[in-house]
Amino acid sequence: MPKGYTGITIFPFVFLKDKSLKSNMVLINHEKIHLRQQLELLILPFYIIYGIEFLVRLIQYRNWYTAYINISFERESYRNQANFSYLKNRKVWSFLKYLRTHDF
Repeated sequence: MPKGYTGITIFPFVFLKDKSLKSNMVLINHEKIHLRQQLELLILPFYIIYGIEFLVRLIQYRNWYTAYINISFERESYRNQANFSYLKNRKVWSFLKYLRTHDF
């Protein structure tokens, strides 16, 4: 997992740090997972939940990066970013199963 951002998704757009990242299919899949998460939460609630969970994780871990990678939305995306068929089989609100446990 790279430190620092390489892409950010703000529905319906994916912004990449550099044009060359367009060919990084793992990164693009990661961002597509975020698009699905945003859509299923009707966009605005996604950002509210994301922000609240980030603050909770920041208090929990006392580290910006560790808090970020333990947000349920990020954990789902990182865990499945290399699985290019994930979005075809993904169940609605799959990020919920990543709320209780931590990977990093």
